[in-house]
Amino acid sequence: MDLYQRYPAISDLKARARARMPWFVWEYLDSATGAEATQARNRAKLDEVLLSPSVLHGEFTPDLTVSMFGQTYPLPFGISPVGMSGLFWPDAERLLAAAAAKAEIPYGLSTVAAQTPEALAPVLGKHGWFQMYPPRDAGIRADMLKRAKDAGFSALILTVDVPVASRRERQTRSGLTQPPRLTPRLLAQVLQCPAWALGTLTHGMPRMRLMDSYADTTVKTSSTAHVGYLLRTSPDWDYVKRLRDEWQGPFIVKGVLRADDVARLQDEGVDAIWVSNHAGRQFDAAPASIEALPAIRAATTLPVIFDSGVEGGLDILRAIALGADFVMLGRAWHYALAALGESGPAHLVDMLRLDLVSNMGQLGARRLADVRSRLIA
Repeated sequence: MDLYQRYPAISDLKARARARMPWFVWEYLDSATGAEATQARNRAKLDEVLLSPSVLHGEFTPDLTVSMFGQTYPLPFGISPVGMSGLFWPDAERLLAAAAAKAEIPYGLSTVAAQTPEALAPVLGKHGWFQMYPPRDAGIRADMLKRAKDAGFSALILTVDVPVASRRERQTRSGLTQPPRLTPRLLAQVLQCPAWALGTLTHGMPRMRLMDSYADTTVKTSSTAHVGYLLRTSPDWDYVKRLRDEWQGPFIVKGVLRADDVARLQDEGVDAIWVSNHAGRQFDAAPASIEALPAIRAATTLPVIFDSGVEGGLDILRAIALGADFVMLGRAWHYALAALGESGPAHLVDMLRLDLVSNMGQLGARRLADVRSRLIA
């Protein structure tokens, strides 16, 4: 089967993924919060970013490399941490970590993933980033950091835009709870998705194994509040200082939308700023991430990472044009897995690479930095 003929875009992977996932799983992956206005705004505002094609540059192969944290990445994108990846497709964390290692791009493991850091150590490669929802207990925090470091994760991400559980209404209506419990309604949906069901039977019902190792796993919670919320706190500036002191390696703060916060983060020793509105899953009156990006870029000399709403190589270039150094995607990797199984992530890597090359050719941009001069104000 020629994957490029059948699945030339992320939207094609998304359509197939929807048909191969139980409905309650799809609703968890695809939903945002409230009326989902922020999610829609992410897409609309990306579409407003226009770039001017430039001609008569002759034949060239664009340079897609990015240097950051003393590393050179062959591509300007990576795999964003996503909670409970293993629910969306069986063994998702291991499959994505292995694909990232092969492509030499960053893989982000969420604190509330379905696998522990140790489980991914054999396939992680050298670009593992560990994302932390901040534990309230200092002992748990220290142990979690040690486990991530010992497993080979080189960078730490502190997510700061989840001070409280959001209300994801679509997710609630779907009947999904944490930990997942198969009611007759949900079981009927599972039976309609044999590949997902067989894989889940093989690997077991996903649960938050890292967080469960610190908590009583019999605790029952709601559809959006889970064991992670019972153990974590809403971080403040002192928490940032403590993490900076405790983590030896690149330290990234994710979920920044206000330029006013950037100078202090830089002063506290943060190594990169991650501009994100959590893909619209936290607050439905937030600006689109792409709207917040230029002011944050202007406020810092640190590397700037971007996510939220990215649906292809052109969106990656739009973010770079407005000041991002690196772009992370989350949902797209899970669409790829659910659509094509283990071969999905590699196909997505190639798809994004080809899209970048094609669009940079139209722009006459030999390097990623050249894209910024093509921005139409």
